[in-house]
Amino acid sequence: MELILNEAHYETLIREIIPAARKFVWIATADLKDLHVAGPGGKFRPFLGELADLVENGVDVRLIHAKEPGPRFREDFDRFPVLIESDQFERVLCPRMHAKIVIVDGVVAYVGSANLTGAGIGAKSSNRRNFEAGILTRDPEMVAELMEYLDALWIGDHCEGCGRRDVCPDPIV
Repeated sequence: MELILNEAHYETLIREIIPAARKFVWIATADLKDLHVAGPGGKFRPFLGELADLVENGVDVRLIHAKEPGPRFREDFDRFPVLIESDQFERVLCPRMHAKIVIVDGVVAYVGSANLTGAGIGAKSSNRRNFEAGILTRDPEMVAELMEYLDALWIGDHCEGCGRRDVCPDPIV
């Protein structure tokens, strides 16, 4: 296990772990904003571009989040048609989602406090980002348990008895 603090979320998750995916990336977050990351030549681009690159390379991406993202995120999203057109990118809204989990290829998982935002993931300047902590694990049992947890949420195992269906924009079942 590895402890990840503050801006290390950006370097570890966004620059190393997620781009290395070969099969799939599952992301759960409460908040989702227009996170930007350093791209080729040091030019910043939306993190959605990184996800689009993964999808174009045959990686399945699942994204589950609690609320509809803001207008900047939606503008960025529209710039990457593969995220709309490909069956390899799936997105679900769940108003009860508060977990922050990233699973890559079923071999590495992150669990922590960081939302998928610039302030949460550490992509902002040191005086504008949140204080965040998380754990990265490669323990097969822990990764498998987190995968079962997210998969149950993904397929709607909790939807029927959720108690929040009145505010859920897209009930799974």
